[in-house]
Amino acid sequence: MTAFDKELRSTSTPIPGLTVWDLPVHGDSRGWFKENWQREKLTARGLPNFGPVQNNVSFNDNAGTTRGIHAEPWDKWVSVATGKVFGAWVDLREGPSFGAVHTEEIDLSKAVFVPRGVGNAYQTLEPDTAYTYLVNDHWSPDATYSFLNLADDTVAIAWPIPLAQAEISAKDRDHPPLGEVIPVPPRKTLVIGAGGQVGRALRSEYGDARHLEYVDRAQLDISAADLAGLRHWRDYDTIINAAAYTNVDGAESPEGRRAAWTANALAVAALSRIAADNDITLVHVSSDYVFDGNLDRPYREGDPVCPVGVYGQSKAAGDASASTAPRHYIVRTSWVIGDGPNFVRTMTRLASGGVDPRVVDDQVGRLTFADDIARAIRHLLEVDAPFGIYNVTGAGEPLSWADVARSVFALTGHDPARVTGVSTREYFSAAVGPVAPRPHNSVLDLTRIEAVGFRPEDALTALRHHLTRG
Repeated sequence: MTAFDKELRSTSTPIPGLTVWDLPVHGDSRGWFKENWQREKLTARGLPNFGPVQNNVSFNDNAGTTRGIHAEPWDKWVSVATGKVFGAWVDLREGPSFGAVHTEEIDLSKAVFVPRGVGNAYQTLEPDTAYTYLVNDHWSPDATYSFLNLADDTVAIAWPIPLAQAEISAKDRDHPPLGEVIPVPPRKTLVIGAGGQVGRALRSEYGDARHLEYVDRAQLDISAADLAGLRHWRDYDTIINAAAYTNVDGAESPEGRRAAWTANALAVAALSRIAADNDITLVHVSSDYVFDGNLDRPYREGDPVCPVGVYGQSKAAGDASASTAPRHYIVRTSWVIGDGPNFVRTMTRLASGGVDPRVVDDQVGRLTFADDIARAIRHLLEVDAPFGIYNVTGAGEPLSWADVARSVFALTGHDPARVTGVSTREYFSAAVGPVAPRPHNSVLDLTRIEAVGFRPEDALTALRHHLTRG
């Protein structure tokens, strides 16, 4: 008999993420009523807000009808409309819980949340049984499944009605044993801008596991009008956007202005919509140029943006769009140094070439090495840090660009006195073409990123390591 008027609550199982829910069912002489799916109440009690898009109903004439074991590429909310079902779930996901098993009888007063990649099977225990399931992706003939044999000896499911007496399709009888099952990989992580300094650092940090995808503009143009149709986005869990238009001075020209706004603002808005629509975590790399640099203290995450150049304005617009994704991290950084053309490489070349450079000394900040940004992004994702903006730069005392240049000279065995400090105005006095305004204060406060357990490397220590590695 169905238990009426239970309290809404969940019970965990040996399979991570698979939860069994008691549902309140209200009955009287007329029949019964239940809220089979109520997002606000369920998410308040810990159910993932998994965003169902399709509702399916399976009606079964006879007791003993058995379907499965199928692992689909979507999450499911399974419940009974009439009758009773024996459910069996086997974790077929890649990882340490592969092969874990849970079984449960489901009546009107129970529902089960089945995460993507968990094999599920159902055996009806009464005639005229109907069960229903919500899924968070539309069925597609191109969807990739994993399967397990219902009679597999390894998982040894104790079916209430023996499989020899059950009604089973020929296809379900022929599924492979556990030892031959191809584990379901996790949803993919997409790194956009893989050819840039931060993108290359992310590849070095994460490696080339099969759930990681690295793309440059030639492989995925995020400014494309049909971006939403260029991937099956439900296959992705995380998008890391390390792509940007970064020519600060070029952005002041008509052509550069269009390019900056397209890459730094409009494309980010499109990614944010995709992330919101497909339950994807969006990580977006931002810049100190969203500030005017006039504060006399380090900039905090909550300080109002006040960009003074086109590049900074386009980045600020991108930040505003990224913040609309329900699951987002905006990683705000400055003075990035990585694998590729950069200030440190230029100073190293000048030092060894006998050139005595004039370098700006009225802009102050901290170097940020791309591998530190990659480590910080990975840390935020792995510890499930609260969503929002995080400043990520090197640690230590702020320096001017001239101070950094002198450090490069000294660390490479050259006389730092060869570097002459000049003002920004003086440095650009003979420039041909547009010159963007620069923040004089690019120092970012690191309190928030440190509060979630990440320790940025001291900028000068990182500089020494960078020069040692060459």
